[in-house]
Amino acid sequence: MASKKATVFDPARTLGLLWRVDEKSSRSGLSIDAIVDAAIEIADADGIDAVSMRRVADRLGVGAMSLYTHVPGREELADLMIDAAVASLYSSVAEPTSATDDWRDGLRFVAERNWLLYQRHPWILDLQGARAVLGPHTNDKYEAELRVIEGVGLTDIEMDSVLTLVLTHVAGTARALARFDKVREESGMTDAQWWAATAPVLERVMDHADYPVSARVGTAASTSYGAVSDPVHEYVFGVDCILDGVAALIESGRGHVHTDS
Repeated sequence: MASKKATVFDPARTLGLLWRVDEKSSRSGLSIDAIVDAAIEIADADGIDAVSMRRVADRLGVGAMSLYTHVPGREELADLMIDAAVASLYSSVAEPTSATDDWRDGLRFVAERNWLLYQRHPWILDLQGARAVLGPHTNDKYEAELRVIEGVGLTDIEMDSVLTLVLTHVAGTARALARFDKVREESGMTDAQWWAATAPVLERVMDHADYPVSARVGTAASTSYGAVSDPVHEYVFGVDCILDGVAALIESGRGHVHTDS
């Protein structure tokens, strides 16, 4: 994500932008929302590296310097883009709980919505950092997703950890899928074509007797997937395993239902 203007990142200022505190009006009608929407459109079409203040300004038909009155720099713009993108996840904070019958369906619903979000906006995977984006839509997302495991027998820390586990798995497999798509595009080869070119050489240089387990499992997997791996299968399989693990945790009775005092 390119920018020609260096700024000192200020978390407090970024929070003000995310929550639209004291947003400046513009005679031209330029706003934070308009800037963010334009940046997202560019990222969706051409990837996050194509997003620059100059290109956003060109898309809006304004001078690049006019953007800095509303958005000081690329770090702030990145957080604003992520928060705006997650706004489309749920129709309301109540949707994940009202649309499902139990916590398992609820977590599966959450996983699926996040998986689809990454398909619509794969650039989010490139922007996600160690620190959360604390905007209004991201807070709505966290509240909505936690509610599906409220009162099932987990401690508050376990609830946060379970949700983090699910979302980390979804992001990891979505990132793998995006990487596969990029490699296919850049190489101009399908997985089948790549394997057809690779397998004969591998047969000559690798003695399967030295790798009895990995050779057997790798052959079975690649035959099943038609590729070295299948991120979609790994996503579905992983969610099922996580849900089974959460069920075992709940049944063990180690957690307790949170109640207000």
